[in-house]
Amino acid sequence: MLWKSPDEADAFVARYADTILRLAMTYSLSRADAQDICQDVFCRLLQSDLNFDSPAAERAYVLRTTINACKDLLKSAWRRKHTALDHASHIAAPASPDPDDTLLRTVQALPLRDREVIHLYYYEGYDTNEIADLLGISPAAVRKRLSRARDKLKHELEGYGYETLY
Repeated sequence: MLWKSPDEADAFVARYADTILRLAMTYSLSRADAQDICQDVFCRLLQSDLNFDSPAAERAYVLRTTINACKDLLKSAWRRKHTALDHASHIAAPASPDPDDTLLRTVQALPLRDREVIHLYYYEGYDTNEIADLLGISPAAVRKRLSRARDKLKHELEGYGYETLY
């Protein structure tokens, strides 16, 4: 990406910072890890000399770069041998679940492969064919993962007032 001015680079960061951070958080990364991913992705992209034909191509490239960075972090040897400090804390769970964050917690509890398709489909607005291209799987596999994830969510959210959504 050839930046003509610092303002263009700032606009690029403003346009994608929240998206990259949210996508990284779907991989169950800590906030600090997600922020590190965000910074790494921007460093890579701002130093590259890529040019895109359309904003959609640019967005897809940013998301793919983020997904790859998250997967690289999760499979790193350091990550497998260490535990984040926040996992070691002993904070008591709330007595009753807060209905405002039940959906988010339930989505975060899904397996990674289900979380990533849910995030890309519902939060980023991609269709199944676009998700298939981003993840390198078939559109049928994306539809199957979405179906299974929806079924899991439906089962887990029964009794929390989400029945009317289905």
